[in-house]
This record gives sequence, structure tokens and C-alpha cells, in this order.
Amino acid sequence: LQTPISLLARAADFVGQTRAGPKLRGPKLRPGRAARRFFAGPEQATPGAADPVAVCETSMGTFKIQLLLEQMPITASNFIDLAKSGFYDGLHFHRVIPDFMCQLGCPYTRNLGPLPYTMNPLNLDQPGTGGPPVGSKFEVLDGSRRIIVRTRNYENPRGNIPDELTCKISNSKGTINMANSGMPNSGSSQFSINVADNEFLDFWDKQTDSAHPVFGYVVQGMDVVEEISKVQTGAKDSPEAPISM
Repeated sequence: LQTPISLLARAADFVGQTRAGPKLRGPKLRPGRAARRFFAGPEQATPGAADPVAVCETSMGTFKIQLLLEQMPITASNFIDLAKSGFYDGLHFHRVIPDFMCQLGCPYTRNLGPLPYTMNPLNLDQPGTGGPPVGSKFEVLDGSRRIIVRTRNYENPRGNIPDELTCKISNSKGTINMANSGMPNSGSSQFSINVADNEFLDFWDKQTDSAHPVFGYVVQGMDVVEEISKVQTGAKDSPEAPISM
């Protein structure tokens, strides 16, 4: 697919056979590929042979995400639908914190200039508050043909998806989670890439009220993600020089 985040037809086409039993820590490498270029996924992640890989091209380099469609069909299908529609085309990272995470996926970041960002007169469309339209739909790609309608659950007018708190895949370094407002069923298009082990974000961890389900992990280009997390930032941890997807 010719989009900024292009989904390869099959994960197996890129990383070889992915099933390796309960102790799987990431995809096997094709012969000749340098292992240091790949990131080992969490033990709980068991990508299926048909799970796609997202290729994310940014202004600072490219990284690739193994999506866990079989384990997290709703959350991964939401991401795939948005990527295929071009939703992420031209968006910018709006929050980066070293030794924590990088966040993107807000449509209000599409036309950012250097800090300070210019807001509209009513200060409504702030980076980090947007999402897909309320009422937009996507198919859950698990063979069920279920259709999910993104609903407005809270005062912020964006389309939200149901929480998928089913697989206990920890927010370890390199994993991708669904960002939300802290309220139930408030995930939308925004996602975070963990650059450290952030177990307190796990929905079953009771250190905090955070509940961010993991639906993928970086398999290549983790060094790019870490460099993004270390850039100079200003207000609200936004990069001083915009970083585009």
C-alpha cells in the first residue's frame, strides 16, 4: 500500500516464519540480516503468520512495527484501517519523553510549524486532543466481519474504540500501545511507542489507573525511535522542530 505507513501483505514475507512456541521473543531473522537491527518483542506477544508489519517513514528515519492482529484484533484493525485510509499521512509526533515514550496520531498535528504552535482562536484543536471522526467505521480483521463504529464517549469530539483489555502483553521497551485519556473506551487514533519498560501502564498493574493495551512492537529501527525521544522539546513535551510521519 502506498501510504506513509504501508502495511506489508504478510508479516512472514518480511521476517520469516513467526510462530516459535510460548517462549517466542520476536520474529526470526532472514539469513543475512543483522540481528542488532531488530528488536525482540515481549514474551507474551505471539504474532501470527498473517499479522502485518507497518513501515513507518518519518523525517528522522524509518522504523517497522509488528502488529499483533490475531491477539489484538480490534485495536490492530483500527490502526490498519486508519493507515490504509491515509489518516496518519503528514502527522507529527506531539509528545516525546526520553526514557519513557514517543506519542503520535493526533490529526491536529498535521500542519505544525516551529514552537510555539499556532492554535485557532478558540484554542480547541490542540495537538494531542484529536482523533478520527465520530461515526467512522472499520472492519475487525479476524474473519468475523464485525464492524466497529467509533463513538463519542466523552466531551472531546473524537471517535473512540472499545478497550481491548484481553491479552496481558506488557508495556516493555519497544512495544506500541493505544493512547487514551485515562477514561474507559477513550482510545482512538493516537498511540505511543515505549522507549523504556513501563509496566505501570499495563491494565492489570495497579500501581496507577493507567490502562494502555499493547497491540504491536518495533521489529526494526528502534534506534530511530530512541533518537526521536531525545530531541529538544518545549511546552507539553512537544518537539521544538516538528517530526513528521
